[in-house]
Amino acid sequence: MKLYTRTGDGGETSVKGGRVRKDDSRVEAYGTIDELNSFVGQAAALAAAAGQLDELAAQLLEIQQELFDCGSDLAFQDPEGRDFKLAAESAARLEAWMDEHVAASPEITRFILPGGSEVSALLHVCRTVCRRAERRVVTLSGEMKVHQPVMIYINRLSDYFFAAARAANAKLGVPDTEYVRSAQVFRTRKS
Repeated sequence: MKLYTRTGDGGETSVKGGRVRKDDSRVEAYGTIDELNSFVGQAAALAAAAGQLDELAAQLLEIQQELFDCGSDLAFQDPEGRDFKLAAESAARLEAWMDEHVAASPEITRFILPGGSEVSALLHVCRTVCRRAERRVVTLSGEMKVHQPVMIYINRLSDYFFAAARAANAKLGVPDTEYVRSAQVFRTRKS
């Protein structure tokens, strides 16, 4: 099998149901999700290599599967009446994982800078690429109907990456770096 087809040499690509320009909003949306998936794969590999973050690595591998589902759900030229892959309950599972990560992290009162451990720093990259992917999906939703669970999932996912980054630092014994000019902007937990 050859990897090259030459069918995109004129600036078009195939989507489910036809062909579109490579800068089409749907290609931008699922392409940015694909970019995010690559960073998530790198974060999963780092988490697995760290030895103390096996549960995080497993979560990230599941997220990679769901990101592929998101891309697939956005790739329809006409999404009306289609069977979608991403399940609505996927966002609720992210919320449960986030709650666990928040519980495993020290209290936060100020904004923090992306960084700390290498895993945490990469999870912050995932967070920011996820936010860009969300903006691309929102743009697409202004042009055509988008599977609503994809929008919800991508929105929730960036928060997951923030919580996971802080939990990874905590588990590895690396403190978060506070933004020194930040006021106390987060409420403390009630006992």
